[in-house]
Amino acid sequence: MKKQITIKDIAEKLNISVSTVSRALKDHPDISLKTREAVKELAKLLRYKPNRIALNLKNSKTNTIGLLIPETQHYFFSTIINGIEEVTYENNFNVMVFQSNESYMREMLNIQALISNRVDGILASFSKNTHDFSHFKQVVENEIPLVFFDRIINDFHADTVSVDDYHGAYQAVNHLIRKGCRRIAIYSAPQHLIIGQNRLRGYKDALENNGLIFSKDLVYSCDTYDDSIKISRSVLRKKDRPDAIFAVNDISALGAMKIAKQLNIAIPDEFKIVGFENSLSSYICNPELTTVDQFGFDLGKQAAKLLLKRIKNDTINYIPEHIVLKTQLISRGTS
Repeated sequence: MKKQITIKDIAEKLNISVSTVSRALKDHPDISLKTREAVKELAKLLRYKPNRIALNLKNSKTNTIGLLIPETQHYFFSTIINGIEEVTYENNFNVMVFQSNESYMREMLNIQALISNRVDGILASFSKNTHDFSHFKQVVENEIPLVFFDRIINDFHADTVSVDDYHGAYQAVNHLIRKGCRRIAIYSAPQHLIIGQNRLRGYKDALENNGLIFSKDLVYSCDTYDDSIKISRSVLRKKDRPDAIFAVNDISALGAMKIAKQLNIAIPDEFKIVGFENSLSSYICNPELTTVDQFGFDLGKQAAKLLLKRIKNDTINYIPEHIVLKTQLISRGTS
């Protein structure tokens, strides 16, 4: 039986993407006239005919969106899910939730599963171990609307929703300086992540704008509770230990607090701590944790609204929107 020619065959022969072939066949103005003519000429030569069954499947809506998150351990991601589900429920959409558990391989499998299940759109916050984003390019090539939230990528044709990580970090460190701290350490996120870069930049600028010298010796790669426990045992035993720590998330801040208590370091008199998240744990610990509110619920709602807008407009040709939400410092007992 003769194999039916597909747009994938045309794309491979012309060394262009499937989405480019699809748009060229529809005479989309974003595709150059030369490319459109080449695609149509080859399609005619190969006797390409659209697969009507596949088109009907593609054009049918499942009223389901896929949600990819790194983990559910963080209160922040739980609040994001709540925000997303409020919007999707109101619009009669279901949410299919996948967790990468910070695994690149698991994330790729999750994306393939979402594509196979023909979701109408995908909301994604990728793992901190992801460096290759080709699996997300497959989403775009399959003409599935994609919105990145919290962890975002520059130079990628997709909408994004994030918080002002730079301003949040700047607020946190500026607050510690105003409280009299002069030797402030940072427990930082991985620097290939934009959130890690922006929070470190906010930390550094707050120091320098207040006449303090930035020191790499006070920068520690630490964004989990276990790492915080391990690192804090060393950091807080030093003779020239920091008088404050700004942690990239609340769970790392709580690790530092635990070790400080074990070493009988008085909080906040001898040692001050600021987290980033405003988790449930931040106001049930003793003393209550000063932190930066990321407003995860609002972030989830904004991301879901943006994705549904893309789904309802039914177009892959758009200028991506980049929504940035403000943060707010919540001053409590640790500072």
